[in-house]
Amino acid sequence: FVSGESSALMTAIEGRVGEPRPKYIRTAVKGVWNKPSNLNNVETWANVPLIINNGADWYTNIGTDKSKGTKIFSLVGKVRNTGLVEVPMGVSLRRIIFDIGGGIRGNKKFKAVQTGGPSGGVIPESLLEIPVDYDELDKVGSMMGSGGMIVMDEDTCMVDVARYYINFLSDESCGKCVPCREGLRQALRILENICAGRGKEGDIELLEELGSFMKDASLCALGQTAANPVLSTIKYFRGEYEAHILEKKCPAKVCKELISFFIDPEKCKACGMCVKVCPVDAISGGKGLVHIIDQEKCVKCGSCFTVCPDKFNAVIKLSGEPVPEVAPGTKIKKKAKGEKKCKK
Repeated sequence: FVSGESSALMTAIEGRVGEPRPKYIRTAVKGVWNKPSNLNNVETWANVPLIINNGADWYTNIGTDKSKGTKIFSLVGKVRNTGLVEVPMGVSLRRIIFDIGGGIRGNKKFKAVQTGGPSGGVIPESLLEIPVDYDELDKVGSMMGSGGMIVMDEDTCMVDVARYYINFLSDESCGKCVPCREGLRQALRILENICAGRGKEGDIELLEELGSFMKDASLCALGQTAANPVLSTIKYFRGEYEAHILEKKCPAKVCKELISFFIDPEKCKACGMCVKVCPVDAISGGKGLVHIIDQEKCVKCGSCFTVCPDKFNAVIKLSGEPVPEVAPGTKIKKKAKGEKKCKK
């Protein structure tokens, strides 16, 4: 990933480790094999023949005052219509996600959108009306980047999102400069602890301090933008971090170490589906008896939650609250008149 940075890509082309060069060495003067080199993204080159054929005035009439032309986005995630989308600069995020993308799948609520690739920031619903251009995305803590646009719904944990991207960036960092290499390692360790229920007071402030240091002191664009996923999730979803740390609770019920599965005795019909799929035999209960999950055996894989028939929804996710006790041998409630039997 780091070899996407221009000077790092040039060293990779030369057959050497893809590490960025100091910025005082301009590639237009000394680039590939010490020759003057001009490197641009493929999307930039694709626009060149259009501008030559149609003229500069035609191109500058598209977009905003500071961001001209169109931009191609890879629209993915919890959105109905995924794919590549080309829109004029300045179109709002809401139009892209809801008018073009068709809105959120499964009638879920929109939560955030992450733009710019792995080192981009997340943008909450309150900012969906901002025009999509370089300056506006930068102002809200994200970026245009490679044109990635990942839509997230209410079931997404923002702390886990930050952990995922920091883990990726830590693996992909070339490790040449200390701020990026060590900053990412330390940030990842803190985020993993928070997601595992081991977070402590002061972790949020430490993440903010690390992020600021990385932005100011890293050698290349990867390190300078790598903190965006952390800083933006803290800025817009600080409450989720605090819930993980102070209440040992994952509001989105995603982080494994902070959730439990419970079978509601009022809804369980003893169909046995959950028993069949449990990989560690953690579920007990025979015919006509409420099924019970052994919390000590449970590995929180979620298989029982997935297979429980929608008409029952007996398996419930819990986070930050004790699991209710159910006495072994509890009989299921009798079926209401006219209710169909569950097919095993």
